[in-house]
Amino acid sequence: MNIYNPKETTELISRQGAVRARQRVDKVFMSSVVAGAFLGFAGAVVLTTNTAPWYQQNAPGLIRVIGAAFFPIGLFTAVSTLQGRTTILQMLWHWTVTFVGNLGGSLFAACIIMGYGGTFSTPVAVAEVQRFTTAKVLTPSWVQIFIRGIGCNWLICMAILLSNAAKDFAGKVCAIWWPTFAFAALAFDHVVVNMFFVPIGIFVGTPGVSVGLYIWKSMIPSLLGNIVGGGLFVGVLFWYLYLQGEDAVPIDGKYYGNEGPKKELRAEEGRSDSNSSLSDGRHEEKKDIRNMA
Repeated sequence: MNIYNPKETTELISRQGAVRARQRVDKVFMSSVVAGAFLGFAGAVVLTTNTAPWYQQNAPGLIRVIGAAFFPIGLFTAVSTLQGRTTILQMLWHWTVTFVGNLGGSLFAACIIMGYGGTFSTPVAVAEVQRFTTAKVLTPSWVQIFIRGIGCNWLICMAILLSNAAKDFAGKVCAIWWPTFAFAALAFDHVVVNMFFVPIGIFVGTPGVSVGLYIWKSMIPSLLGNIVGGGLFVGVLFWYLYLQGEDAVPIDGKYYGNEGPKKELRAEEGRSDSNSSLSDGRHEEKKDIRNMA
């Protein structure tokens, strides 16, 4: 089959987490900057699509679905830490560097590329950005954003898990697309995605939205919700179901590090060598007896 089973997929996630936690800081940071910028570009496409006047008046639900279809342009280290392959400190350090890099990339896309680039300079575009930002920050309560953050990263981490289960490129794209499509269509809150949506709203002057309010009302609850949704409902759950207390899992016939049945094999080989030596000794004894006779 061209797919890994759930146990192999969870093991693969754990191994990738161990590798990522030990990456050079500059590489983790730069890859996070690029990821944040690309998510910003995807968010810009959503906002641009939302400005279509006919859809806004006649099919407001459909416009969200169309925007979500364009959108899909942390889990790893949590599972590897639970498996004992990375420390909690390594996990938190990786999260911190990734978070700062994502923020830098998103702000660059929002303020420099889209903001000073004039992407949302027309009255219609400004009105849509302000409406979207108001719906993201001012309308929902702190608790609602936290809960939406749980649902969001639950879906996103499932997308990552499913993409790792697929062995071919087409399977990975399909696996990532649909859970991400669902999260965007449901207007759930992802802390990195909001790093574009809210700053661009502040840039165009959304009334009542400030940097302080953004940090308290959007960044903190969505971050905590994302940690619960991805870390607990996917990372911890799949680790508990498929790795905790289980035998070592091979990926394509290879075990991780010193794990696997190597000790048992060495013991078996030792017993085999011992039996072979004993047999050779007995054979020599018999030869000596025959010679004496």
